[in-house]
Amino acid sequence: MTDAPVPRCGLYHPDTYQASESVGYLIKVLYHSLQRNIDQRMQEHELTAMQWGPLLLLAKGKGDTAAELARDMGTDTGAMTRMLDRLQAKGLIQRRRSEEDRRVVHLELTPAGHEVVSRIPPGLCSAMNEHLSGFTAEELEQLKSLLRRMIASGLAVAHNEQPKA
Repeated sequence: MTDAPVPRCGLYHPDTYQASESVGYLIKVLYHSLQRNIDQRMQEHELTAMQWGPLLLLAKGKGDTAAELARDMGTDTGAMTRMLDRLQAKGLIQRRRSEEDRRVVHLELTPAGHEVVSRIPPGLCSAMNEHLSGFTAEELEQLKSLLRRMIASGLAVAHNEQPKA
């Protein structure tokens, strides 16, 4: 039996690793808790977790095609297209063929879509504020900074670069 290689400079060690104390595990538990909380708030607008995201992205001008929205949300275009079909059936978005390239279909919010989108941020803020109760503004900024550093380190590893300290 060969021993697994131990990272030269790491904060985790195989001999003392506890999954329940792993940052990855804790982030996953937090993510699911936030999603449940947000889902409860979005029910009153008859939206699921996967539906309010594309609506908000469209409203913020972060994309206007299924491919752009799928990329931003980390899903495949097929799943996004099915989601957009449901949003169109609810009368929240409409599709419009590009005049420059007939293969491209642009998306836009309908008046009903704009109305629903205006009600999304208050629910998101409430869910986040509940999860951050007891935190100071400085602690929130520190948490965001630490998470950004962790994300940057992961991206650097994915691109075979040296993470920044």
